[in-house]
Amino acid sequence: MRTAFPPRPALASAAVSVLTAAALLLPATASAAPVPEAGAPTDGAETAQAAQSALVWSDEFDGAAGSAPNPAHWNHETGDHGWGNNELQNYTDNRANSALDGNGNLVITARQETNGTYTSARLTTQNKIEHAYGHIEARIKIPRGQGIWPAFWMLGSDFPNTPWPHSGEIDIMENVGHEPHMVHGTVHGPGYSGANGIGASYTHPQGWSFADTFHTFAIDWSPGSITWSVDGHPYNTITTNDVGTNPWVYDQPFFMILNVAVGGQWPGYPDHTTQFPQQMTIDYVRVYSQDGDGGGTGGGTGTITASNGVCLDVAGAQTGDGTPIQLANCNGSQAQQWTVGADGTVRAFGKCLDVAGGGTAAGTPVQLWECNGTGAQQWTRDGGTQALRNPQSGRCLQPQGRAQSDGTRTEIADCDGSAVQRWNLPG
Repeated sequence: MRTAFPPRPALASAAVSVLTAAALLLPATASAAPVPEAGAPTDGAETAQAAQSALVWSDEFDGAAGSAPNPAHWNHETGDHGWGNNELQNYTDNRANSALDGNGNLVITARQETNGTYTSARLTTQNKIEHAYGHIEARIKIPRGQGIWPAFWMLGSDFPNTPWPHSGEIDIMENVGHEPHMVHGTVHGPGYSGANGIGASYTHPQGWSFADTFHTFAIDWSPGSITWSVDGHPYNTITTNDVGTNPWVYDQPFFMILNVAVGGQWPGYPDHTTQFPQQMTIDYVRVYSQDGDGGGTGGGTGTITASNGVCLDVAGAQTGDGTPIQLANCNGSQAQQWTVGADGTVRAFGKCLDVAGGGTAAGTPVQLWECNGTGAQQWTRDGGTQALRNPQSGRCLQPQGRAQSDGTRTEIADCDGSAVQRWNLPG
């Protein structure tokens, strides 16, 4: 679909407002008062100058018509148990409900089956693609109709081990079909969840339906602050001050979710006006680093150094699958040249930094292996602790025995924010 990735659009200046939006567990749940947007662009136009920030991950949804979304990026969550909100749909992993269209889009389809039930899809990047901070956006054409509920949102990577809402939830975009001209952005955390979720709504500047064309829905996320925007125009900022004495739970990696629900306590239920099938069409999902912070995993080519200055090294400069990864005194050799890719991989000699055997247990060795797109080769950068985290295992890269010395091999271990898990990336 696209041969080059543009830098992300800068946010145009606009008034911001913090409102209280009603919400329930999965995802947020009620409308807030509209926030008028003076001078907002129409139908996805981008008017701002490009900002300097690196693309660290994207899915452009290129592929054959009818094929599944990339399994290295996306999981299918399935079931018809109401999802905490008395929803009607049965989420499936069938291609009838989620598939690439062959034109560079992912299409999620909500259907009414011949027996009167509803099916749809819910896709997550949990344990595969997880990020903290940066600019996160998706270009989406939403569905329409009473009882239809599309969403692009995020949950904390420690969910469900840390239960909702303590894990945190960031709703980047939600729409309920009876409000075709309005979208919502909300956070949920301990003490401000459900009907007390904190957020705001954005009204189409011409009052048109958001389902008429594609729009870009985004957040700009930094420690202690999240700003929502539509088509490059911000409409709300929430900071630590807005949660009062309650915990701010957004300084950690989150995973992304795309889904279309049918019915539920907030949108209400389909009626005689609702037409099926309804489709949410996603052009792309992209994650950019914060300007100049080197966050994410996209950072060019060069050395990766531990907090004491020693280098991440391919043992013996060997290129065979299974070669151990170690620490070594920096020497400028090819064995210490790493490319940190926009696809979440970290590469040397054209091969990938890999958790041996796809293991998830603490102490599993880290090695060099032919790149294969699996979760064992995905790494995210924690902008706060500077750790390299493998989302599949939920664990971080560190030297064995926590010894930062020449020749020490590497492993994954429980993430603890310590200096031995801090890595300086190239760029």
